[in-house]
Amino acid sequence: MIETRAAPALVVGLGCQKGCPVTTLRALLDQVLLAHRLDSRQILALASIDLKRSEPGLLQLADQLALPLTCFSSTQLAPYALRLSHRSQIAFERTGCYGVAESAALALAEQLHPGPVKLLIPRQKYAQATLALAACR
Repeated sequence: MIETRAAPALVVGLGCQKGCPVTTLRALLDQVLLAHRLDSRQILALASIDLKRSEPGLLQLADQLALPLTCFSSTQLAPYALRLSHRSQIAFERTGCYGVAESAALALAEQLHPGPVKLLIPRQKYAQATLALAACR
């Protein structure tokens, strides 16, 4: 009997500069999914920091993908600092968080699926944006 494993459910964490266009965010997401042979249908939701709650590019991406966008405060993201693959002092100075994409992905994955979650794809940088994927089973 062949054992088949269900594909993991994914949460996309995103960070971006002010005014980052949706085309940049979408290109980064598509590039990461293609490179890691992942399907966009595995994505449950998008996550970022509350400072980006009204960022047009993020809102447009959520609309394009028909997915919810959840934003967390820097206080909510702070506990994830030790689990980050990259800690940015610049990000901390600007947001109060050492890494928006990874922290937000982990925070939302844990919120959606209490229990062990892991960073499947660490921080990927592209033009004006960063992206990370967390997996929850």
